[in-house]
Amino acid sequence: MKKSLKWGNVYLVVVFAILYIPILYMALFSFNKAGTMVNFEGFTLKYYAEVFKDQRLIMIVLDTFAIALLSSTIAVVIGVFGALAIRYAPKRQYKNSILTLNNVLIVSPDVIIGASFLILFTMIGLKLGFASVLIAHIAFSVPIVVLMVLPKLNEMSPSLVRAAQDLGANQWQVLTKVILPSLTPGIFAGFFMALTYSLDDFAVTFFVTGNGFSTLGVEIYSRARTGVSLSINAISTILFVSTLALVLGYYAISSKEKKKQGVTK
Repeated sequence: MKKSLKWGNVYLVVVFAILYIPILYMALFSFNKAGTMVNFEGFTLKYYAEVFKDQRLIMIVLDTFAIALLSSTIAVVIGVFGALAIRYAPKRQYKNSILTLNNVLIVSPDVIIGASFLILFTMIGLKLGFASVLIAHIAFSVPIVVLMVLPKLNEMSPSLVRAAQDLGANQWQVLTKVILPSLTPGIFAGFFMALTYSLDDFAVTFFVTGNGFSTLGVEIYSRARTGVSLSINAISTILFVSTLALVLGYYAISSKEKKKQGVTK
């Protein structure tokens, strides 16, 4: 048993090293005074200054966060009602079918999702830009929210709803006073996960962006194709740190909720 645990730890170390060493390497050389990715000759913030002086890039960053915030908020609303529909579906077969379709969207390759949306927008005549990117991000964020909210909904005791109804609460009051407060941890988890996926997405956005509109992921890719510049490292490092902060924020909120639940119990 101990031997298997030892090899398991070694495997985890190797996997995390493969994933994080290139990111740390990129972040380190974003401060390289020499302007290359070969020899580190000194510390400088020059490339970060270039990023913040680039007005076009600042607008792209603002558009990226606007898309992420809007899509995550709308996805949370749709996802919560979707989870409620799955949980309270009258037939088990219907419930399993909807949940399966939801899960298929999560495991589907981003290239397939992006190409499908491109074909759809072309067929209906929707111009590619802010609206097309927003719709696509909402679409791939909703299944994530459903998966975050549904476990909390299943954990909730049905007696709470019945007690509220016996006390004269209508459906809206049951939803806002009983169900949604119980789902708060799942809602926050879904929002932060959707926000992170939206900020990091490249493949789907690459297919549905156009008309001069771009997000940070697509912009980084476009700049990387024209040549190596450490400003790309700086942009990528900022994006990585922002995503990391969101994930840590989610875990901080989750840990607080768990502590509250433990104190209540």
